[in-house]
Amino acid sequence: MSSPAHHRPGGGFQNPWGPGSQQSRFGQFLKWALFERPRSRTRQTPDRSTFAAAHRPVAPRFSARESPDAMAITWIGHSSFLVQIGGQNLLLDPVWGDRASPISWLGPRRWTRPGVHFDALPPIDGVVLSHDHYDHLDRPTVRRLVERYPNAEWRAPLGVGHWLRNRGASQVRELDWWDRTDLGPIALTATPAQHFSGRRLDNRNGTLWCGWVIRDSRRSVFFAGDTGAHPVFPEIGQRLGPFDAVLMPIGAYNPEWFMGPVHIDPERAVAAVQALGGEPTMVGMHWGTFQLTDEPMDEPPKRTAAAWVSAGLEPRRLWIPSHGETRRWPLPTH
Repeated sequence: MSSPAHHRPGGGFQNPWGPGSQQSRFGQFLKWALFERPRSRTRQTPDRSTFAAAHRPVAPRFSARESPDAMAITWIGHSSFLVQIGGQNLLLDPVWGDRASPISWLGPRRWTRPGVHFDALPPIDGVVLSHDHYDHLDRPTVRRLVERYPNAEWRAPLGVGHWLRNRGASQVRELDWWDRTDLGPIALTATPAQHFSGRRLDNRNGTLWCGWVIRDSRRSVFFAGDTGAHPVFPEIGQRLGPFDAVLMPIGAYNPEWFMGPVHIDPERAVAAVQALGGEPTMVGMHWGTFQLTDEPMDEPPKRTAAAWVSAGLEPRRLWIPSHGETRRWPLPTH
């Protein structure tokens, strides 16, 4: 039997949707990092202190346990969320570290502190990971979680489990695209995403990347992971929807010629939510925490809101949370 198209011949993984879905080459990275990015930084607004003052975390309002017929989502920052669904407490891509980097003193540093203090977390039943990049899989955070919640179950895409087990996680299950697993009463399905992986230059695309659909008998969340625009959003909606909430990245897209294959911009993010079908709430993520690319830190929510209005979508179905902000479902009718 032939391997799936996203499995790279000889081992590892790839985006299967043609040349436009592939990440940029290393020479293009050097061009951006050495020449274009330094110039863009001189034009950046706002500065770190101004942004932090305007985007202070709010007090979270989650419970230790939500009732089984309710759902609550709290944004911790970047792509980190506490999702409470089916009576379970799940963490998505948890990062409490100060830098998205393998080095404690170098690399992208937080502009905004985590919206939930680590010690204020409720009991955690499961941790769900989209891929192994440092802004989504943080070694100090994993070790703290393993120590604090030794019985938590971990779900990750193919190849990431070995890394987790080496850091003490014991209940780990890896999934390929479209695979399903259960976590208590919750069904988790790994979905296609357009991205790449690797924590070292010698392991590029050696592990898989994915999104996740999280569903109980009443509610459903689609966590798109870290992704560029790809053609499978309609199929995800058809096979696994409808969704109450769609956690969609809206930042880290500029310059488009370099970031476009692997990071979705606000306009394409809104189009992706529409392609999923139904009438979910779009939840903007992957912005406002680490400055990974060249757009101003406060630009993604503005462009997302403008794209949402331009598409004629219901304003109450767009939620770009503040760090620490909690929202519950079912939503109020007014």
